[in-house]
Amino acid sequence: MIPGGQPPQDQEPGSTPTGSTTPVSAAQGNARNGGTPRAGPARQDPPPPDSRPGIVIGRPLGIPVYVSPYWFLIAALFVVFYASSLKGSVHGSTMRYVVAAAFVVLLYLSVLIHELSHCVVARAFGLPVRRILLYPLGGFSEIEQEPQTPAREFLVSGAGPLLSLVLAALGYAVIVTLEPAGIPRILIDQLILANVLVGIFNLLPGLPLDGGRMLRAGVWKLTGKSGTGTIAAAWAGRAIAVALLAVPFGLELSNGNGSGSGTDVVNVLWLGVIAAFIWVGAGQSIRVTRVRERLPGLQARRLARRAIPIPASLPLAEAIRRADAAQARALVIVDHQDTPIAIVNETAVIATPEQRRPWIEAGALARTLDPSLVLSADLSGMALIEAVRRAPASEYLLIEPSGQVFGVLATSDLDHAFAGT
Repeated sequence: MIPGGQPPQDQEPGSTPTGSTTPVSAAQGNARNGGTPRAGPARQDPPPPDSRPGIVIGRPLGIPVYVSPYWFLIAALFVVFYASSLKGSVHGSTMRYVVAAAFVVLLYLSVLIHELSHCVVARAFGLPVRRILLYPLGGFSEIEQEPQTPAREFLVSGAGPLLSLVLAALGYAVIVTLEPAGIPRILIDQLILANVLVGIFNLLPGLPLDGGRMLRAGVWKLTGKSGTGTIAAAWAGRAIAVALLAVPFGLELSNGNGSGSGTDVVNVLWLGVIAAFIWVGAGQSIRVTRVRERLPGLQARRLARRAIPIPASLPLAEAIRRADAAQARALVIVDHQDTPIAIVNETAVIATPEQRRPWIEAGALARTLDPSLVLSADLSGMALIEAVRRAPASEYLLIEPSGQVFGVLATSDLDHAFAGT
């Protein structure tokens, strides 16, 4: 599955996560009754790129694969639940746990192959892949750029579900040709069901599933606007999340029986988890799209405050008087050669009682201008955000290409513009 087109805010715009869901949860719940497994929840959006998401277990095709620390705990629970469902088909408690552990490992290997298929197609289109993360209920691939066209978006998204269905077909071919029995047959049967469910579930047309990204590509192609496609697919994802919760309750009511078995309760709980993941992922996609729509309006020149130069020894009260007279909202400290060396901190000025301002030098409330705090007045959009992110501060000096001072950019003004307030 490829959630939401773009990351929400714990992830920078421009990075495209893709992921798959696993049917582990209901596979255990239904195996006991001979039913089919159900797909587990969609994956979460990935962590920020500078974080350590887990333990590196390998680098297939040069792509680092991380396993979440929580994976081991949840995988152990899956093994316990699945082993208990094998009492009628596998003899010996030790062997049941061995078979259950083998199934969980093979299942996550299938998820890894699903993710690698996204990565291979993305790389074929020149899109850099940062990493793959396997987490307790699925996995995702972090692709650092969006596909350049709707067709490429469709192909990158569809690669995962297609390969899951191919794996299921290969499993069926093994059964037909080799006719395995006993434990191998049990494992192959479960892997076929798991991959079929992973493939079909991820084809549902709503973000953050792969099918949602494919729907996004279709709307993008029709409208020419990727943002419109994201919004449409995200709302479709929310509709799917609601349906996942409504269907089991509707079936329970139609049966005229308010009390369900333990298995039914577990399945409803898993569906609730799946629905929550999908709803959150779709919501993040909507928020990120709104943010992207505001990026073109983030221009340093538009947000700049007029500034006046003052010497560091000037009393704060006089500096404020001069700024008011010049209708300026920023104070830049200059040396004897009129070279900017610091910016007076607005928060410190506001915190200084008015009666003390005549006795405090403006330079005492200024922050020295490091090179990282001097930005081009031509910066805009993502380039402006990245420049501010690299060197967090409350004010930045904006200069023209010629080197002349244009004004001061206050982080609070940038925050308001970014939030649309």
